Amino acid sequence: MKTLDELLQTGKKHMMNTYAQLPIVLTGGSGSRVQDSSGKTYLDFVAGIAVNALGYGNETLKTTLHAVIDSGLTHCSNLYWNEHAITAAALLAEISGLDRVFFCNSGAEANEAAMKLARKYGHRNKGKDAGKIISMKHSFHGRTYAAITATGQPKYHKGLSPLMPDIEFAEFNNTASVEALIDDRTCAVILEPVQGEGGIHPADPQFLKDVRRLCDTHNALLIFDEVQCGMGRCGKPFAYQVFGVTPDAVSLAKGLGAGIPIGALAATEKAASAFSPGDHASTFGGNLISAAAAVVMLSSLQDGTLPENAAKRGTQLTKGLTALQQEFPDLITDIRGLGLMQGIELSTEAAPIISLCLDKGLLLVAAGTHIIRFVPPLTVTETEVDEMLSILKSAITEHRR
Repeated sequence: MKTLDELLQTGKKHMMNTYAQLPIVLTGGSGSRVQDSSGKTYLDFVAGIAVNALGYGNETLKTTLHAVIDSGLTHCSNLYWNEHAITAAALLAEISGLDRVFFCNSGAEANEAAMKLARKYGHRNKGKDAGKIISMKHSFHGRTYAAITATGQPKYHKGLSPLMPDIEFAEFNNTASVEALIDDRTCAVILEPVQGEGGIHPADPQFLKDVRRLCDTHNALLIFDEVQCGMGRCGKPFAYQVFGVTPDAVSLAKGLGAGIPIGALAATEKAASAFSPGDHASTFGGNLISAAAAVVMLSSLQDGTLPENAAKRGTQLTKGLTALQQEFPDLITDIRGLGLMQGIELSTEAAPIISLCLDKGLLLVAAGTHIIRFVPPLTVTETEVDEMLSILKSAITEHRR
């Protein structure tokens, strides 16, 4: 077996330089903990960046995936039906209150499908000029071309011009800003109910209601990007259910497959009808392995287990982070988020504290330069939240010496 240094050297030599990776190689996991190649164990409050919602080694997921592999059929293409995709689509429709589902492989692909659907809808219902999409400043919607164009952070646009046309940006939580942009050319407004990469900013409930009203007035689709904030993370199966505002379409990924790559776009019949056979496709979308994983995840959402735990542990997390802020008021300037999608804003850069936590056996991730994000598995326990808070406090204390 190669040493850690050998693995890192090989990786740096042959993998494209697109990630600033930490110098550990993960090899296994159980519950809310992962293990590296040296045998060191870490409490994981990253969960693959809100992906591994069921934690590690979930027996139902393992059994389900083994059964698919043992069947000998892991992919059949969308030329044919498969039972796992049918079941996942039906569960997703039932839990979301929406009607139809398109499966793909990632959140970026789900958002690409959403924007493509929106323009199809606009052209069909409002005319060929109705292709304008309004997004939000400080948003993040993915790395593919339309998705990165709709991402309201200029740092992600460098070196990529020309970007996609007819995507404009409003101020998040500012109704007047949306109202100033929306018009008869607008086919959709896309936003995150809780902005993730933009710094863990929840929407104002009234803002979402206002945008819903504006979209209805202008016959434009309201698209919610719940790639990170959905799948039970905010205390209900979908974040929009916390706010009481239903979109025309919602993009999903990350936690949907509990670690297996899958994305989805769920939509109302009104929105979905803009697509006809041949309008959109995904070779691997809804493949048997990914769809089977989604069935396991969606079943856990349907019985309420995961969202309930996310809500309880989220309350505990907020209380603990508030206590830390009171102890270190000059360092922790704000606490934001919902359920198990929370962040603390710091007066200094987050990276040194995250590095100290890594040394102490805790995995954390930033959201921007000054924010530490907390997105653990939705199965995280009360004891593990307390343990994380204790390690974080120790790291902060050491950082301030």
